[in-house]
Amino acid sequence: MSMDVTFLGTGAAYPSPTRGASALVLRCEGECWLFDCGEGTQTQLMKSQLKAGRITKIFITHLHGDHFFGLPGLLCTISLQSSSTGAKQPVHIYGPVGLRDFLQRTMELSHTELVFPYVVHELVPTADQCPADEQAGITHEERTGCRPGADQGRTIHLDTEEDAYLLVDEEQFVVKAFRLFHRIPSFGFSVIEKRPGKLNAQKLKDLGVPPGPAYGKLKNGISVVLENGVTISPQDVLKKPVVGRKICILGDCAGVVGDGGVELCLEADLLIHEATLDDTQMDKAKERGHSTPQMAAAFANRCQAKRLVLTHFSQRYKPVTLAKEGESDGTAELKKQAESMFEHQEVTLAEDFMVISLPIKK
Repeated sequence: MSMDVTFLGTGAAYPSPTRGASALVLRCEGECWLFDCGEGTQTQLMKSQLKAGRITKIFITHLHGDHFFGLPGLLCTISLQSSSTGAKQPVHIYGPVGLRDFLQRTMELSHTELVFPYVVHELVPTADQCPADEQAGITHEERTGCRPGADQGRTIHLDTEEDAYLLVDEEQFVVKAFRLFHRIPSFGFSVIEKRPGKLNAQKLKDLGVPPGPAYGKLKNGISVVLENGVTISPQDVLKKPVVGRKICILGDCAGVVGDGGVELCLEADLLIHEATLDDTQMDKAKERGHSTPQMAAAFANRCQAKRLVLTHFSQRYKPVTLAKEGESDGTAELKKQAESMFEHQEVTLAEDFMVISLPIKK
């Protein structure tokens, strides 16, 4: 199963001629999941090899404009490009409390009617995810009624035992969110591929399981009952599971809150972390709730991540291809700063339209 990540926007604060606002797409077998949707994301999608109509899930890290102002426009464009007669599956959107109300009010004020349903699932943050003077309005407030086409969705609270939020648990993937510290509540997302063990043909034969639908059920973790009344559990006939791929995407932050983030990012195949400012401005970065290359690398070390990708650069830092030799405001220096901390492993600087493939694990 092929899997890759396309960076649509790698800049902070606003879109510029050299960097779009925050957005990236995880693509797997043709299905696309969008993470953040800054202003201009739909234009970036049109310039890429991706198709907006294939987006089935959208994850918003936090409610600063450069991470979600592009969402209403993108939904409208997907609707315009969709058939009004075809039965398109709902687009599921995950983000902090307030996102549902934002979308509903935007659609109401613009008198927009989408030809497909969307469902907004809201994550309820905790008070320690932002400074005390920014905590007003982060608690969950139900809004009665729902605009046609917009299902109410779930309200997802922190699982205090796991220190995480369970967002998606499907046949092939589990997606969980974890808490980050920023000027307003921010989240990171861990996408983990499920790779169940193969069926043990000899055990199936010995237990008398007939070939056919029962094999598929057992493979998918469902017990079956044979004609003689004996129940066969998946663990009876499955070999040891294969470790799947893990991709972790962090929103803006000056660090994680609690231990959930480290656990969920442990041995990530790809860790995508913001590095808004360089290490000489670390105090300024922390004051604004952001990270530097060494801060990102320190977290990658804690997680024993296999590959670190830096993104969300201040627009002052020019892409490597545009920076002049000797300029201090190029991203090359950011790469050196991170590599000095990341135990001498390679660090990748994200650029708009960069594609990173994640090979399947054997």
